[in-house]
Amino acid sequence: MRELPHWHTASAQGPREHNADAVAAYAAPGGRGMVFALADGVGDHPNAARAARTAASAAARTPVDQGAAGAVLAAQRAVLALGDTGDCVLVVAVRTAEGYGIAWVGDARAYAWDGYTVRQVTKDHTLAQYFRDHGQPVTPRMEHVVTTSVRTAGAHEIGTATVTTGGLLLTSDGVHKTLSGPTMLDILGMPDRAATELVRTAISLGGSDNATALVVDPPGAEVTTEKFRVAA
Repeated sequence: MRELPHWHTASAQGPREHNADAVAAYAAPGGRGMVFALADGVGDHPNAARAARTAASAAARTPVDQGAAGAVLAAQRAVLALGDTGDCVLVVAVRTAEGYGIAWVGDARAYAWDGYTVRQVTKDHTLAQYFRDHGQPVTPRMEHVVTTSVRTAGAHEIGTATVTTGGLLLTSDGVHKTLSGPTMLDILGMPDRAATELVRTAISLGGSDNATALVVDPPGAEVTTEKFRVAA
């Protein structure tokens, strides 16, 4: 059986009334792979929290051979079956022998993390990013308007990427829209504490949203902060 990766996660409600973030992970029997999922409910409402929990669970339980995009579609079917209006954004990482397949909708993010460098591999599906891509000015409000979500995305709108080596960092926007890249990188050098410290620091620096992080450590990584750098 293939050895499972070492991972840890943390989440905080912050100043919101509800924690509408959720994470899930599931290792397929026989060591055939593992799925990680992080969902962020749209809005501060119980239905948003339920949508996030449902999406994360359904995505993580998707068979590995359906891939990361298949896990997002499984999450979509589960959320639509709830029968309410709750919605969320989602990032999924499917671990196989080749590395990780990544899929996402909305502005939940995945970063490749090898013990020395960190690199964002997702691209936010937000109005701000759309305007940037088209050379147009952006306002702060646009950063929080997503253009895809679990409930609404078509299969062709699901973002995909591949990470072939190392570990991963999955975050909700309460983490990555509050912390700078260098700050996140420094915190990743704290073995077994990185997820907790990412979340704690985001809230302590005035984050106004739920904050959630899931860290998958690189195999055999020995962290040394002096060697870290943010990859372009």
